[in-house]
Amino acid sequence: MTWLHKVPKVSIAFCAGALLVPVLLSDPAGAGQERAEETATPPAPSAADRLRVDYESGTLDSGVEGLTTTKAAAPDASGVVRPAHEGAYAVQHKVTLGDPAYESNGAPRSESATDLLPSGRFVVGDEQRYEFSVLLKDWKTYTPGASESGDIVFQGKYAGDNVPAFYLMAKRDEIAFRSPHLNRQSTVVEELGRQVNRWMRFRVDARWTTDGTGYLRVAVRLSGEDGYRPVVAYENVRTYQPENPADHGYLKWGLYRPSQSIGNGDVPTRIVQHDDLRVTDLP
Repeated sequence: MTWLHKVPKVSIAFCAGALLVPVLLSDPAGAGQERAEETATPPAPSAADRLRVDYESGTLDSGVEGLTTTKAAAPDASGVVRPAHEGAYAVQHKVTLGDPAYESNGAPRSESATDLLPSGRFVVGDEQRYEFSVLLKDWKTYTPGASESGDIVFQGKYAGDNVPAFYLMAKRDEIAFRSPHLNRQSTVVEELGRQVNRWMRFRVDARWTTDGTGYLRVAVRLSGEDGYRPVVAYENVRTYQPENPADHGYLKWGLYRPSQSIGNGDVPTRIVQHDDLRVTDLP
């Protein structure tokens, strides 16, 4: 699999489906599972996929035993919805500031995670690719003078009480990619207002190292684009450096709204959808 791997061109039917009103479905997964767009037929899983989460089971765990969902108590904090980016179903996460029902572990967030999945973890020496689709549902866009806090929609997280290795966030009028340990941040999608209610697809390649031979590379495919565009690369860097001991890292997706509040003027309610997440080992 190469850095400039192409994906199929978006079909007309696909684009139209992305604009349909989503329907939040009940989760038939049963006890212990909280409620974690129908268009083109999804592509068959690649033999190289280490993990695929496509929600075609119609459940929050996507039929993947061990995939965890939000601890937020609100019934609509997470759920499966349709239409989707690929196939019939996607996952939707919602957070309303100031409402404890939309808090998880004491913070305003609703996320799914791979911490309990060996296939969703990374360790020192791994070289992996993470692909996923994101839609900002009816997202209120930034206006000058508004709060500039970022809404995190995807993370590569060291286990335990550690900051993320990297994350993608909607901030001001952009999607930014940030690595806290490297203290580097780059814009990967500009003019975010034009992407509201449209599916965006991201690809993050990572080599996890404790020396200076690692990398983080990000590519983007927006609605209507034929393939991925490389947008940023942090080369020859130390990528695995948790502040506290961590024997592995994992992925989280959904909505995390750190340091935001109604008092700060942040948008009260945000909704994000994700679909077709893949983890692949790179050669």
